[in-house]
Amino acid sequence: MMEKSLPPLNWFRAFEASARRLSFTAAAEELNMTQSAVSQQIRALETRLATPLFIRQARGLALTDDGRKLLPKVESALETLAAATAQFRVETEGAHLTIASSVSIVDWVIAPALPTYLAERPELSLRLVSTIWPDDFTAARADVQIFFGTQKQAGRAAQPLRPGVLIPVKSPSLTGDLNTLPLIESVGTSDGWAGWTNTFGAPTAKPTLFVDTYGAALGMATEGNGVALVSAVLAAPALASGALVQADTRSLSAKEGYYLSVLSDSTAAREFAEWMISLTKAAPSAV
Repeated sequence: MMEKSLPPLNWFRAFEASARRLSFTAAAEELNMTQSAVSQQIRALETRLATPLFIRQARGLALTDDGRKLLPKVESALETLAAATAQFRVETEGAHLTIASSVSIVDWVIAPALPTYLAERPELSLRLVSTIWPDDFTAARADVQIFFGTQKQAGRAAQPLRPGVLIPVKSPSLTGDLNTLPLIESVGTSDGWAGWTNTFGAPTAKPTLFVDTYGAALGMATEGNGVALVSAVLAAPALASGALVQADTRSLSAKEGYYLSVLSDSTAAREFAEWMISLTKAAPSAV
């Protein structure tokens, strides 16, 4: 009957390095261990398998027949483990940041400006963890967090990205105004076209397209599907590039917005936060 427990992985690593180098001393240097520790692990493995794996010679080591049979199987197993875990490991010689952000901010604010930012910081690598709703952030471990919701949800230490207003935007190729064009509604937020109606009066047109994020609403507007009422922070890059234009010069104060928190003491995290704040300064303000 096969034993349920396997020898420790370190024993196999010591065996593979020793067999490849044919030296306990060289294997110890490679594994950052002492020579005696490697020798002890090899002896433990030989005892467990009830067979010698090496012939100890004055000039070095030689593999026994059983050692030669075992080596390719151990090499294959270690390669499989390395490949299986590589997807979870980010290796970099420079700084590494994890950014947990509203997916809309990633798509519409960070992505357009990121090439220039990274070009100036070749040592930096980023992991962007996209989120949609407030509860998505509870599982994110990040250096910087960009959160959509209310100040209470974001926490007192979170800094609001200004201005906290909504503006109506449309494709520049789309002719018409709020009274003639289809309206795109972002559901699940506290403010929308109903708030616009309460503040400025009802447009003749009614929302006919409904999406679950401001980012999706911006995408619909860019493709000429109608007018989207979205965060000015989010729309600013598209307005600056000419991909969108304001369908009305007025803006609506929003109960919810984007909040930035720096959760790391690193210089890279602080620099990224400062960069994000500078990106949003160009957003249209309330009029």
